[in-house]
Amino acid sequence: MENNKDYNPDVLNCIANLSNDEVFTPPQLVNEMLDLLPQELFSNPQARFLDPFTKSGVFLREIVKRLDVGLASIIPDRQERILHIMHNQIFGIALTELTSLLARRSVYCSKYANSEHSIGRFKTKEGYILYTPMQHSWQNGRCQYCGASKEVFDRGDAAETYAYNFIHTNNPEKFFPNMTFDVIIGNPPYQLNKATENSTESNSAFASAIYPFFIEQALKLKPTYLCMITPSRWMTKAGQGISDAWVSKMLSCNHFVEIHDYLDASDCFAGVEIKGGVNYFLYQESYTGKCKYILHSGEEESLRVDYLDSLGAGVVIRDAKAMEILDKIITKEGTYYKNSSFESLVSPQHFFDKDGQLGTRWNNYSLHKDNIHSIKYYLNKRIEESGVAWIKLSDIPKNTSTIPLHKVYIPEAGGSGNDDIILGNPFYGEPDSICSQTYIVIGYNPKEHNFTKEQCLNIISYIKTRLFRYLVSIKKKTQHAPSSVYQFVPLQDFSKPWTDEKLYKKYNLSSEEIAFIESMIRPME
Repeated sequence: MENNKDYNPDVLNCIANLSNDEVFTPPQLVNEMLDLLPQELFSNPQARFLDPFTKSGVFLREIVKRLDVGLASIIPDRQERILHIMHNQIFGIALTELTSLLARRSVYCSKYANSEHSIGRFKTKEGYILYTPMQHSWQNGRCQYCGASKEVFDRGDAAETYAYNFIHTNNPEKFFPNMTFDVIIGNPPYQLNKATENSTESNSAFASAIYPFFIEQALKLKPTYLCMITPSRWMTKAGQGISDAWVSKMLSCNHFVEIHDYLDASDCFAGVEIKGGVNYFLYQESYTGKCKYILHSGEEESLRVDYLDSLGAGVVIRDAKAMEILDKIITKEGTYYKNSSFESLVSPQHFFDKDGQLGTRWNNYSLHKDNIHSIKYYLNKRIEESGVAWIKLSDIPKNTSTIPLHKVYIPEAGGSGNDDIILGNPFYGEPDSICSQTYIVIGYNPKEHNFTKEQCLNIISYIKTRLFRYLVSIKKKTQHAPSSVYQFVPLQDFSKPWTDEKLYKKYNLSSEEIAFIESMIRPME
């Protein structure tokens, strides 16, 4: 290709991303998204398109290309046709001043829409790609629109505020009054820039997620079609910073016509890691029915036509093979084994710590046991190399009734959300021991379970099986593993140890299903 004198590379294929949180969309991906729309839209001179999170302008540019072809027979004069498209059919709201200039350059061929070089011939600098510098609206230390921290983002006019125009208003119609849009399309910011967030918030994969605000705001404009690319983490209730109610609403609305889900985000955005993958979707308010769901895993694709939350479990089962395996387990255990899930054994996060007591900065412990420091304390090995210290009983702020129990500890975070181990190593938690927020507790409720040491070791054997961790992986999409990711794991008889061979036999899994699980999950040492 490099030796071809006619080769004219697309600059929007080459442009570097601003960050992992504001990712430029490659033209090829944009066109795959545009292919989801009814193509007759591009032959309709009245159709309107809005990108309210414009970065490079690539969505609007590619729409102009399609309209230019589709309207050729209706508006034969090309200059007249281009002016009609620019002034009546494509609209944008930029994320920052920089991206507004870049988008206008891509679409109007000039960073100023009223320049002599602009093919849009507008009377204003902005044309119909808008941007207004603005600040957050602070209430109780947080932005009332996007939840940004005042401490972090109240930086005046000298630095980027990340106060995005489209979501910092209760009235999104104000940008283009009295207009309705056939299509709202684009790639919104996924989260506030983690590099500027404080350590507590940035440790959460979803603490600063803001793309749900863009989805909600877009829906307020009541477009005929909404087409967006976002992280795939919204497809599950997994305690990741988005409300369960919002996830439930999205999964149960049945307005999604088609979704393309990529396990590895780098298949869409080269060199970019986004935990849990990304997806682009076509949403149509007037449509109610099953979704055409295509899962992309490397070169492989699998198609399923079904309701997104077909089990009513608050999660999209991403892989058709996973659904087949779950069907066998459900058949054996009963209807979705809601009252006999391993989730019931797993404690909430921050089980023993409270208000900084036993938190990451708390260090009022001893490295040696004595009459005062008598409770064994398992903590992050990055804080203490041995991972063990000793504390006073009076230093434990809550859930002291569990201290005498035999239990199991497991890291709250493990893997990446797209790896073959899934969970961190579990270990036995003897009586008179507790853990820091690094771990969660299994077998924490003495009213329901009072395990022996032998039962705890059998629980550990179960966790280490490939089937157990595969079932967790269905819902776990980031490194974090709150109790909800154990939802699809059935309880077992813990009077005996468990192996994959015993579990495969119990659930009558086929050799093909076993091979699939073992190709996805490697043994845990």
